[in-house]
Amino acid sequence: MLIYFVVLRLSMVNCSKIQLMNSVEAASTVRRAVGALGRRLRAQRPADSLSATKLSVLGQLYRRGSLTAAELADLERIQPQSLTRVLADLVEGGLISRRADANDGRRQLLDVSGEGRAVLTGDMQKRDAWLAKAMAKELSVTEQELLRLAAQLLERLADVN
Repeated sequence: MLIYFVVLRLSMVNCSKIQLMNSVEAASTVRRAVGALGRRLRAQRPADSLSATKLSVLGQLYRRGSLTAAELADLERIQPQSLTRVLADLVEGGLISRRADANDGRRQLLDVSGEGRAVLTGDMQKRDAWLAKAMAKELSVTEQELLRLAAQLLERLADVN
């Protein structure tokens, strides 16, 4: 009986190790694939495009609406001081605007402007067109749907603290 318990316990430990290895291997595979696709999509950006950080800030404001600089920094996972120059450039370029918070006049809210939306959507269109074409050429309809669902999961993972 003792031998049976020891064998059972060892098999449970081995299963846990295998599951952990499978999780790590899966994470590594996802990381490599996301990285490779990210590099490929960056290559599709127009030559005169804004920096990745500026596009990301515009995208956050576009998707989420008005935000403070601190909220943006938190979403971008960077220090607020690192955003100072980026925000100044975007305001100067007319791509975002600042306004006082109606509920707390001490806070400044940032909003994407119409021109900022146009720049962002123009930049995204070229990359979206390339990706849509590649997906249609390389993936079945079922695989495309699976990829869409996986993208939702990846977005959830990106928001984990």
